[in-house]
Amino acid sequence: MKPDGLLCHDILTEKMQPKLSYNKRKNYEKWKKEIKEKFIELTGLDEIALNACEPELEIEKEEQKDGYREIKFSFYSEVGAVVTCYLLLPDLKKEKYPVVITLQGHSTGYHNSVGIVKYKEDETYQPRGQFAIQSVKEGYATLAIEQRGMGERSAQNGDFRRVHLGERGGCYYEAVTGFLLGRTLIGERCWDISRAIDVLSNFAECDTDKIVITGNSGGGTASYYAACYDERIKVCMPSSAFCPYKESILRFYHCSCNYIPHAYKYFDMQDLACLIAPRKLCIMTGELDPSFLVSGVQRGYETVKEVYKKVGAEENSKLIVTHKGHWWNVDVVWPELKRIMKELNW
Repeated sequence: MKPDGLLCHDILTEKMQPKLSYNKRKNYEKWKKEIKEKFIELTGLDEIALNACEPELEIEKEEQKDGYREIKFSFYSEVGAVVTCYLLLPDLKKEKYPVVITLQGHSTGYHNSVGIVKYKEDETYQPRGQFAIQSVKEGYATLAIEQRGMGERSAQNGDFRRVHLGERGGCYYEAVTGFLLGRTLIGERCWDISRAIDVLSNFAECDTDKIVITGNSGGGTASYYAACYDERIKVCMPSSAFCPYKESILRFYHCSCNYIPHAYKYFDMQDLACLIAPRKLCIMTGELDPSFLVSGVQRGYETVKEVYKKVGAEENSKLIVTHKGHWWNVDVVWPELKRIMKELNW
């Protein structure tokens, strides 16, 4: 016999059929309710809500830029959790603007979104990684959020017990300690995004009835799950993130922040589309992405189409496959969002 450290889990993955996977013969509303409850339970969002507190919004600085105003602010999303953000407001003399939430993935942090170079590697990532600047130049109020475990909010920036983690950084440490506490890092990120939407009511220029969320990689993952959780998000545009688990996190090593304990016993990523439908969902992926296989994305999207057809909103979901790999496609995201905005008459 030859030991194989992965074989047992591979066999279980092939045998397992999630209990709440989509089936057109099921009572749709009952199934959706069960999925929602299980999603909140497994991500720990119910536990996170128990630790909620007043946001105590603090404006840290305001600066006029070329064609827009930049506001850096912070707030508490729960006891002990400070969320840092940049809000960019266009100089177009409008009373209100649609809001686009932009989320970095595993880059050095959200400073890339607003064009700040902190590290040598940022020089090669920008300007492609300037998500928020790209958005505000399109005429949208734009919110860049530093996600938990990344950039300024990495546990790497904490005390000595965390510095030994090296390249795994605070994302890993926060994820696994969260598991011990009955919560998940992706759940915490969803919670932070939802509370950030609450805080936007303090800025008169933000039209919180017109909210878009987009991001790449880990930012795309948070975009998708946040839209599952918060129905105020009307347009969801995940990039390099959506994929059935069998062709992504159950097949290749991924950061621990992608994992929701016990999830595959109950649902797959595509099943959760029922928590977004009938709102706009545009999935972007690269045919050369080595960690989210395009064959899996296409398979998962078949379920998404069925879900949207079920609710009479077939035109509200879309899959865009580019010729790139794991990549933020500037020339795809913004023209597509412009098309969606026109459809919505925003």
